[in-house]
Amino acid sequence: MSSLNVDILQVTTFVVIVLIAAAWYLSYAAARLDRLHAKVEGAMSALDAQLVRRAEATLELANSGALDPATALLLADAATESVERTTEHPLAEDLLDGQHFGGREEVEASLSEILAVTLTDEVVADLRSRGDELVDDSLDRIAASALRVRMARRFHNDAVREVRRVREKWVVRAFRLSGHAALPERVEFTDELPAALAR
Repeated sequence: MSSLNVDILQVTTFVVIVLIAAAWYLSYAAARLDRLHAKVEGAMSALDAQLVRRAEATLELANSGALDPATALLLADAATESVERTTEHPLAEDLLDGQHFGGREEVEASLSEILAVTLTDEVVADLRSRGDELVDDSLDRIAASALRVRMARRFHNDAVREVRRVREKWVVRAFRLSGHAALPERVEFTDELPAALAR
């Protein structure tokens, strides 16, 4: 076997190894990006579930008869609007499009603010002093779900930040590893827990 044939064989082997390594890396990067997108989708679903729980607990408190009519009406209106606004899911034929928060930020911020304004220290102390188990349970559920809303929103935004970081890499852009998947967006709204319930 001539030295030329040996050189060609070595170069060919090297090129094949490089191509296999590149294919493996691209496959790994695409799978990782897919997992990150799935993580964002899961985080959005978790946030949606916690927002529904917060709204349902608020509606339960508003309908309990323990609050004055004006406060009950404010809470019921804000909670009803929150329940009626849901995260927009993609059409079955376009699963790559992802979920969208659907412009719910204002609605959810409004519920957060109304909870903070209406459930003051005095109001919560008065409600708890009555010993009504339904009211106490509603207050506890509002507090727990509001805390989970905050955690779920932050978890979602962390997942979005990671997806965006990976999608900015030149390899992902050059080889279009993200395909047609929509770039996920952060969810920003006021999610402060009413001070009276944080204790």
